[in-house]
Amino acid sequence: MAADPLVGNRRTLALVGPSGAGKTSVAEALLAAAGAIGAPGSVEKGSTVSDGDPLEKRYQRSLHSSVLHVEHRGITTHFIDTPGAPDLLGQSLPALGAVETAAIVVSAATGLEPAALRMMEWAAQLGRDRIVVVNKIDAQGADLQALVEEIREALGKECLPVNLPAAGGERVLDCFWSRTGEGADFSSVEQAHRALVEQVVEVDAGFVERYLEDGDVDPAELHAPLEQALREGHLVPVCFVSARTGAGVPELLDIIERLLPDPSESNPPAFVDGEGAAARPVQVAADPRRHVLAHVFKIAQDPYVGKLGVLRVHQGTITRDSQLYVGDGRRPFKVGHLFALQGGKLAEVSRAVPGDLCAVAKVEELDFGAVLHDAAEDANIRLQQPLPFPVPVHGLAIEPARRGDERRLHDLLQKLVSEDPCLRIEHPPGSHETVVYGLGELHLAALLDRLTDVHGCPVQTRPPRIPYRETVTAPAEGHHRHKKQTGGAGQFGEVFLRIEPLPRGAGYEFVDAVRGGAIPGSFMPAVEKGVRQAMDEGVLAGYPVVDLKVTVYDGKHHPVDSKEVAFVTAGRKALIAAVQAARPCVLEPIVHVEIGAPMDATGAITGDLASRRAQVSGTNSGADGALTVLALAPLSELASYQSRLNALTGGQGRYTLAFSHYEAVPPDVQAQLAAQYRVKEE
Repeated sequence: MAADPLVGNRRTLALVGPSGAGKTSVAEALLAAAGAIGAPGSVEKGSTVSDGDPLEKRYQRSLHSSVLHVEHRGITTHFIDTPGAPDLLGQSLPALGAVETAAIVVSAATGLEPAALRMMEWAAQLGRDRIVVVNKIDAQGADLQALVEEIREALGKECLPVNLPAAGGERVLDCFWSRTGEGADFSSVEQAHRALVEQVVEVDAGFVERYLEDGDVDPAELHAPLEQALREGHLVPVCFVSARTGAGVPELLDIIERLLPDPSESNPPAFVDGEGAAARPVQVAADPRRHVLAHVFKIAQDPYVGKLGVLRVHQGTITRDSQLYVGDGRRPFKVGHLFALQGGKLAEVSRAVPGDLCAVAKVEELDFGAVLHDAAEDANIRLQQPLPFPVPVHGLAIEPARRGDERRLHDLLQKLVSEDPCLRIEHPPGSHETVVYGLGELHLAALLDRLTDVHGCPVQTRPPRIPYRETVTAPAEGHHRHKKQTGGAGQFGEVFLRIEPLPRGAGYEFVDAVRGGAIPGSFMPAVEKGVRQAMDEGVLAGYPVVDLKVTVYDGKHHPVDSKEVAFVTAGRKALIAAVQAARPCVLEPIVHVEIGAPMDATGAITGDLASRRAQVSGTNSGADGALTVLALAPLSELASYQSRLNALTGGQGRYTLAFSHYEAVPPDVQAQLAAQYRVKEE
């Protein structure tokens, strides 16, 4: 069935790739080429449509994904300019799920970087069509032929030029629609054209036969096999531009409009209805007449309209006053306003059809990844394939610099975390800290600047407290008599107890073994309260005591002076005495570490891990020359590890952590922690 005309003239793509490749400059050049703006803005001058945020102007780099659109020759193209820093994957990865095509931007000046490889892999995993945009083709010393060979070696032989640079990068020559042309900087138009046609016709046996008989096929007839080749990853077009001079930009716009898929020609996203084994696949068709399916790929806070949910419409038509459900919600919300986005500017629109990127405002139920639909209220529709977000492991304990800002800081953090799926907030038990985790130093620096400079909420930070624990390694007994006489009613309570270690991770067990009413049952909760207080406060180094069995077996009470407060104190001090006699030790958290890095960094990484008391459990090498190192390491040794890993790998290393278990710290570390606690107590 032919695509609906509304859907057939929609294109969507995400500009992704490493920092410095020029994604924002390419976006500006496309806007100018399509007539959406008079002239391209400058990242250095802070005049681009994409980077309108004050922090982006200060940093001179993209910190958030930015949605843009152009209308040109009857085609509406939505594209997303994304940050390139590895710390900001929470902004760039979601863009891949909202578009038909991933445009991986590569700088001719710096060559193919790991970030481009990762984006290419993620786009392939999500079934996106892919193109490679080589920017800065006029850079001094750029070897474009060698770069194409490097791209094909690393990304696959299916990467083929659809145009060629000419006159030293001053212009480009089409080699898909054209068979001949003069002046290419390398290869030839005829040779590149033949390679493209042969690659495309391979997906259709009928065209293969015609090509073998006639020696060529009219490119105008190749639309269907071309889209199939793009869908299947059998063809990844490579095109050349200079965003600075504009060379190749009109040709890139032409490629987007004439060669890239509309929403009906790409791999549809996978939705399911229900949970677990009972979940049923939901068939998706880019048909504006069917019921609505859309998903939220970005949450933003607009200073004028409040919370914005930025959507990709996959099916159906959303209009103002539409009644939509969110996921498994039982109550619909009404679309009061529907916006098109041009960077930070909003413009109301009357409808959105499959392939449109739009936004709705002031709907608090919308969160990142939410699915919108107008199906029956008992539906539970969601995306089947989650995005492969890295786990945030770079942490900072954070608190307001001004008294009274606690509630405001809490609310601001909740809003900022809702905008970024790679930010996480934790309140570790026993630490009385708020810890915010991100993907790296830039990620958290941008968060802190936003809190302080944009929202006017200055904060103080420090490394998060390591969640050490204490335990005992031998049985012991403790006793305390609490007696206090103040002239009136006194306080009296006496407790005898024994403790013994439990297996690691067993927790805590309290046993009442008192016989004969030596401690009345009404006072036993007070004894346990005192025991728990001592365990929470710590005995040896000020950390919670765990894996302990406490048995209260005797005591005394006074018919007049015994009170709950007396048995709380007696229980607490009896527990302290017992722990001190039971060969206490400090436990530290051990984490699984998984490090991804280039193969040539193997020795440096494993040697550095050994210096951090880590045990390397294995290494794996990938076909692309990447290395994965698996290890167990003390969490305390990994503070600011990303900075060290950057130094060892030239910024190409990433790592994730997962809790494994607790084990005893070395004696010198325990002595240091105990000494610090004594000083603090004194």
